Amino acid sequence: MRYYTRMPELIPLYKNLGETPLETITRHKESHPEYKDIPMTYLGRLDPAAEGLLLVLAGNTRDKEKYLSWDKTYEFEVLWQFETDTYDILGRIIKFDTNFIKLNLHRNDALNKFDSLLSKVQKIIKLPYPAYSSRTVLGKPLFMWARENKIEEVDIPEKRIKIFRVEHVHTRNISGEEILSEVERKIALVRGDFRQEEILKDWRNTLEGKEKELFLASFFKADVSSGTYIRSLAHEMGKLLNTCAIAYSIKRTRVGEYKL
Repeated sequence: MRYYTRMPELIPLYKNLGETPLETITRHKESHPEYKDIPMTYLGRLDPAAEGLLLVLAGNTRDKEKYLSWDKTYEFEVLWQFETDTYDILGRIIKFDTNFIKLNLHRNDALNKFDSLLSKVQKIIKLPYPAYSSRTVLGKPLFMWARENKIEEVDIPEKRIKIFRVEHVHTRNISGEEILSEVERKIALVRGDFRQEEILKDWRNTLEGKEKELFLASFFKADVSSGTYIRSLAHEMGKLLNTCAIAYSIKRTRVGEYKL
């Protein structure tokens, strides 16, 4: 058995939209040949629909566990009224809330509603894992149960988390045409089998005839404990506002003391 004695090295990389963490590491090795034969592992994955800081451990990776507990900072946008099976933009639509009462963004009651929402968010101590995640249940990742249409046969576990700070930055109007354009752009960036055709068909059918209709998207910043799924947080925020919600965009900007 071969052991690597090279001292561990922490390398901050930028994971692009559409990439998997392994693809980010491969891209780094291709542009830095000196790391070609050096073992590397990422410290906290990012989904294909997310981008930002990916902290990588190179060299002796056997002590990776001690780095996995670092808290993180995210910037993310929540799109209201929609629910997908992945809790983000790259999922099949399973619900569209036609009864959602859009907020008047220029009224104080809208601001009060967000203040109340954030107060509830900071009290969250547990979140369910997304059905499309790598969390293992009964020896099989949840996403495999979901793909086999057997997710109802297992109990989805919850993850204990802590939200140290969450801030509502702004809320904007976004048209159905803009949403579909963004979905198409992000799907085009993803390689491999992520059900791209089915997902795109769902979005096109749901937004048909709604190209000029305006929807609400809210931008947030949050400091959270390690292991917090921002997709799950967006889904929970929708429930707290008595509607549906997905993570429209996610960017990780900090891991421990490392920042973009």
